[in-house]
Amino acid sequence: MIELFFVTCLINEPQRCTEHRLLFEERNGLQTCMLQSQNELARWVQAHPNDQVKSWKCSQADETDTAI
Repeated sequence: MIELFFVTCLINEPQRCTEHRLLFEERNGLQTCMLQSQNELARWVQAHPNDQVKSWKCSQADETDTAI
């Protein structure tokens, strides 16, 4: 599995940040994550208007993680 790991912070309290992980099936590996991640992040920000994405990356997921 490939994961999109991202950190969001509250707009009004930028020191309050939270880590998030979204799992992708490993069809085309990291390339799929890189291509789809911006759409996923935009959808997430739209659903959470008080947060902003501080950073994100695609990487190999831990074997104990499960897909959502």
